Amino acid sequence: MTEHSERFYGLDHLRALAIVLVIMYHYRAFKHPVWIETVGKFGWTGVDLFFVLSGFLISGPLLKEIENKGSMDPKIFYIKRFFRIIPSYTFTLVVYFTLPFFREREALPPLWKLITFTQNFGLDVINRGTFSHAWSLCIEEQFYLFLPLLLLGITRLKKLKYLPYLLISVVIFSMILRLVMWNKLVVTADNNPTDFWREWYMNIYYPTYTRLDGLGIGVLIGYLMQYSSECKKMVHHHGNKLGLTGILMLAVSCWMCNEQASETASVFGFTMVAVSYGLIVLAAVSGASRLARSKFYVTTELAALSYSIYLSHKGIIHMAQNGLEHFGYQTSDTVSLFICLAACVLGGIFYRVLIEKPFAGIKYRVLNARYK
Repeated sequence: MTEHSERFYGLDHLRALAIVLVIMYHYRAFKHPVWIETVGKFGWTGVDLFFVLSGFLISGPLLKEIENKGSMDPKIFYIKRFFRIIPSYTFTLVVYFTLPFFREREALPPLWKLITFTQNFGLDVINRGTFSHAWSLCIEEQFYLFLPLLLLGITRLKKLKYLPYLLISVVIFSMILRLVMWNKLVVTADNNPTDFWREWYMNIYYPTYTRLDGLGIGVLIGYLMQYSSECKKMVHHHGNKLGLTGILMLAVSCWMCNEQASETASVFGFTMVAVSYGLIVLAAVSGASRLARSKFYVTTELAALSYSIYLSHKGIIHMAQNGLEHFGYQTSDTVSLFICLAACVLGGIFYRVLIEKPFAGIKYRVLNARYK
């Protein structure tokens, strides 16, 4: 899928948007200017955008390998993912567990859950909210483990053409499960706000089985762009229309999710947001789209730093605000916000220079030694 190389500019824009949305959403938990409440309210959708992007970007090369070779080698995929994800994640865990002043809150989840990427199951964000944002990385790691095995299995069974139906079924399953969880576990805690939010996060927002919409939509559009010539032709001729439709649908989705933990938002909202971002991702890979053709240095750099910023931003914001307060500066104004954002970017650069680049070199040496 290299026919339109400019598409990757569009994906850079979306990755940059996703990390900005996430930071704005999480920044509300720190001292902040009043306008952040409005701007950051729907920042949670940045995670859903990351899910759609991951589903699309991870499935594309695997499906292309299957189309070209008739099969795929999961070992190469796992080696690449290991060196991309684990070194920076391990460093972040070491910092959280050895440097208490880095922690944005008091209590960490159990180490074994973080090591096994199962933190998102039974996550009590009310009492163990430190590094809670790693829940989405847990889901992505589970996805990285499972997807190649699924594709390999259905390819050997010669059932790859049924993958779209399986993906649609998975999305519908997540919606049904959220409805069940809402009626059985969440609505019964409605009399106590703390219990309600704990149950909502624990049973609807964090578990993998209730958050498969974005990943499923991402893999679905990856499949269609690989195997459907009609879909590919439509995308490359109507990119701007797809983008506009996605933006309008996203606006409707946000209106539907104005109360994030309402029944309507919980059951249908995540799916609507995922479909909206799916259309926008298609616009970002369309040769006819302005989003795909425009290159912007800032978004390119933010996209490259997005993973490391995602890992470290809460701890860095916490330390930056503590530092400002120590020297007598205001931390709830806009100037403080931009200082914290700059600190997050510097943290991302630190990760890239001292962790990501060295381990990328090791990755290539491992792959060359194993598959030369």
